[in-house]
Amino acid sequence: MLDTGRGGENWLAAHLQRQGWQLLAHRWRCQWGELDLVMLAGEVVVFIEVKTRKAGNWDADGAAAITPRQQTRLQQAAAVFLSQHPQWQHLPCRLDVALVRWTGRRYVLWRYLTGALS
Repeated sequence: MLDTGRGGENWLAAHLQRQGWQLLAHRWRCQWGELDLVMLAGEVVVFIEVKTRKAGNWDADGAAAITPRQQTRLQQAAAVFLSQHPQWQHLPCRLDVALVRWTGRRYVLWRYLTGALS
């Protein structure tokens, strides 16, 4: 599953870059955990939690895996990221969730939840 998850992150980063988003960080780590993707969408810094699953998964394509504790850790990690990258602090930010599906042949963006984590 680790390879599937990393593959989903890589695929989503490339997919969003083709749409004009700029990749700021990939798998950025701090004491609070990991930010899967940090991207610049126009003038908005977007922290993206990517959940990649195969068909027939048990947790609603990854949505059920985002616990309140994980949400808090993502918010804390985003705050640390901004404190270490002051050039982005003046821009609006949001936390999104991308549910990516591995079909066995390719990755598909199943659902993209904008501002899902507040």
